[in-house]
Amino acid sequence: MSPDGVGRQRVGAPTTSRANRSWWDGAADEYQAEHGAFLRDAGFVWCPEGLDEADARLLGDVAGRDVLEIGCGAGQCGRWLAGQGARVAAFDLSFRQLQHSRRIDSGGAAGDGSGGAELPVVQADAEALPFADESFDLACSAYGALPFVADPAAVFAETRRVLRPGGRFVFSVSHPIRWAFPDDPGPHGLTSDRSYFDRAPYVEFGPDGQPSYVEHHRTMADWIGHVVASGLALTALTEPEWPDGHDRVWGGWSPLRGRHLPGTAIFTCVKPARSAA
Repeated sequence: MSPDGVGRQRVGAPTTSRANRSWWDGAADEYQAEHGAFLRDAGFVWCPEGLDEADARLLGDVAGRDVLEIGCGAGQCGRWLAGQGARVAAFDLSFRQLQHSRRIDSGGAAGDGSGGAELPVVQADAEALPFADESFDLACSAYGALPFVADPAAVFAETRRVLRPGGRFVFSVSHPIRWAFPDDPGPHGLTSDRSYFDRAPYVEFGPDGQPSYVEHHRTMADWIGHVVASGLALTALTEPEWPDGHDRVWGGWSPLRGRHLPGTAIFTCVKPARSAA
């Protein structure tokens, strides 16, 4: 562990889950205050580059479909989906994030006037979904649970289980190449300072020396391997380019870095349909 309480080390599933639940409960207020206007109360933004599902349509036509949002935060994406006619269920590891979803439901936030339409949410861990087999036509996760779990294979297996045959799963994560560079929006963030193949998680430690935040790194091949091993079929990979006129800085994402490095990878997967008897 470094003197500033940050390090890179292996962290198992129970410790990862416990640390990230606590961290997001503590950070939810600040996160929603800083990013809520960009995300909108009922908007589906895939990434800091600002790719909007209203334009991208990576999920296709959602009207009348049963959709699961994995790692929903305050439910902005799920609320947009419901507004398009989808039947949505959503969950998050953080109870405080779900309280923000309820706040938006009740109209307690300035925004686009979406208050009043309640989004069904539940607190859960993505590695053990509390939903029946083949309950959903679609599943989605916009920077949701996947970067923050120690066992992504369990998440893919669970997602495949709850999808109906032919169902689609679309998820966005930090582009794997970003892990070889400092998380800095300025010029310093353009020079690689570590191996792309170093899979040791990024860990922040609390005063007691225990992990208080854990984010796991997978290479592009790792992500594809997990998708394939789960029995899902990868049908598309989207790397959003930084759009002209978009000057918002979000952590390590910035116009400068966005012109040189991909910041987000969005994977589109499909559960194979049953073959005819």
